[in-house]
Amino acid sequence: MTGPTPRSGGCGGGCACGGPAPQGAGGGCGSAGAGGDGGLLSIGRRHADGTVGPLGMAGVLGAAVGAGATAAVGSAATTAERGGGDGGFGSGQDPAAGSGYRSAPPRMGFFTDTSVCIGCKACEVACKEWNAIPEDGLTFTGMSYDNTIGLGADSWRHVAFIEQDKPLAGQVTGGVTGEDAQGMRWLMASDVCKHCTEAACLDVCPTGSLFRTEFGTVVVQEDICNGCGYCVPACPYGVIDQRHGDGRVWKCTLCYDRLEVGQQPACAKACPTDSIQFGPLDELRERAALRVDQLHEAGVTEARLYGHDPQDGVGGDGAFFLLLDEPEVYGLPPDPVVTTRDLPRMWKLTAVAAVSLAASVAAAFARRAGR
Repeated sequence: MTGPTPRSGGCGGGCACGGPAPQGAGGGCGSAGAGGDGGLLSIGRRHADGTVGPLGMAGVLGAAVGAGATAAVGSAATTAERGGGDGGFGSGQDPAAGSGYRSAPPRMGFFTDTSVCIGCKACEVACKEWNAIPEDGLTFTGMSYDNTIGLGADSWRHVAFIEQDKPLAGQVTGGVTGEDAQGMRWLMASDVCKHCTEAACLDVCPTGSLFRTEFGTVVVQEDICNGCGYCVPACPYGVIDQRHGDGRVWKCTLCYDRLEVGQQPACAKACPTDSIQFGPLDELRERAALRVDQLHEAGVTEARLYGHDPQDGVGGDGAFFLLLDEPEVYGLPPDPVVTTRDLPRMWKLTAVAAVSLAASVAAAFARRAGR
């Protein structure tokens, strides 16, 4: 696979690969030089042999140089290159190709069928184990059996337990029918970073810590993250979070290190009911549409897809869901929009205002000089 054209002078000059860096990667490939074992995620990154290798001084220097150049470019350039929110990838363009990758593999993603989620939290455990994520309290909240509460820097997968005073479709509780029929159902759903097609976090990152992979996913390079936190409010789903005592952001990588060696993400592999399905995104969308039709035929008319539409406000998600109720019930925004959508227009208006101000000042000085 051939990488994209570098935005900041290739690998930063300190590595042995000699190749360009992906968009948003800060210009540094992270290679440790000849014979090194670096890589884009080599700090804390699990290699195919199970070891975790250091970045290497050459990779650190390359990443630092590239990060500085990327910061100089600014978020406006990123928005312009990716098409911003006014169209952008919403037309169906592959985000990897739009980020400069040539001959990229098919875009990969998640389809989470919440109708078969049993709330076992095997995905949470597998995610923490593979990515060496620290435990986040293990405290009993008293609010629900769901003690993770939500996604965060130490919870890249979150299985929500939603209790509703409502029976399942077609289910009669206690032999009572009509208006007196009562019951309860649990909606369970494993939430994760959506890996948006139009990712606002990429637009606002000043160091290039966030970058688009060849699989179309969005990954954080924690060794380049400076903890500015700009990406936290930029995320329309509230996924990105800063780790306490650290300041840097951490989130799902869709197991980028596993994808590179042809393996599926740890959470999908651990799911016992295939609620979490992994594969080429186009195939998953077709499979999801068939599943919705199947549920509708079975009388589950509330079933609907969320995040699958390439024409939505974020250009479609790389991780989408089959829900059994409104998105708000699951804590999801009903109509997410990329938060940097209006940046190009704002910069244009700013430029017009600056030119107008300069012209007014020049005219004032000209009149004063003519007196």
